[in-house]
Amino acid sequence: MLHKKNHSQNSKGLKEIYFGHLQKMLPEFSFWQVAEDIPQNLAWTLMFLSIAIPFLLWWAITSTGLISPLFLPSLGQVLGAFQRLLATGDLQTDTTFSLFRVSVGFLLVAVVSVPLGLLMGAFASIRALLEPIIGIVRYMPAPAFIPLLILYFGVEETSKIMLIFIGNVFFNILMVMDAVKFVPKELLDTTYTLGANKRQILLQVIFPFILPTVINACRVNMAGAWNLVIVSELVAATEGLGRRISVAQRFLKTDEIFASLIVIGLIGLVFDLLFQLLLRISCKWAVD
Repeated sequence: MLHKKNHSQNSKGLKEIYFGHLQKMLPEFSFWQVAEDIPQNLAWTLMFLSIAIPFLLWWAITSTGLISPLFLPSLGQVLGAFQRLLATGDLQTDTTFSLFRVSVGFLLVAVVSVPLGLLMGAFASIRALLEPIIGIVRYMPAPAFIPLLILYFGVEETSKIMLIFIGNVFFNILMVMDAVKFVPKELLDTTYTLGANKRQILLQVIFPFILPTVINACRVNMAGAWNLVIVSELVAATEGLGRRISVAQRFLKTDEIFASLIVIGLIGLVFDLLFQLLLRISCKWAVD
């Protein structure tokens, strides 16, 4: 009995030493820290794994041969489709058209939503006038407007650009408006005390304060622009990545569908990095 008791105490002591040592190590190496940065090398490793693991799983599943290439083509088949589309020039043409539509459509979104959101956030009268109708329209699915847009503008570029505009502008307006609400009232009162007028407060105080949030809002909503351009091209287009996917589906070219989706994902990643770069350049004070 004494031997068992000593053994139990020794085991308990070893556990306390082990877990105590583990607790000392965890703050350094664990990524379960709330609102804390992690080492840069760990961050790069995790980002690499987030991309590598899905591709490894894809390769492993297709290598078994249990799934038909019609449903899940191999990495080699998708790479072959990518090279084939590049060689014919179809990929470059489709990508250019989709990029043009997204760029013009989202530029219109930014030009309208940022000033309007700024005014709605700053002036309760404008907010009371516009927020109800915006709140109603933003719940209407943008693809439901496609028949009307084709009726009004035809199947040319305008209808596709307007679909991107309708699908994103209202969300961007409300996100900018909400950002204005977080401007400290003390900051505004101090600015008034120093003799600033409303125009100066809007452009020199409120807008610089909300600029990081505005850039992040545009960064988030850019994904919606790409979703909508693909939808519009699936319905009515002769060029574009959405059209390429539609044609590939018709002829059961699943490898081309995957190749087009990967291209869209890569373009989205580039846009995301560009917005982050813009944030770092224009708002150095707001970036860690």
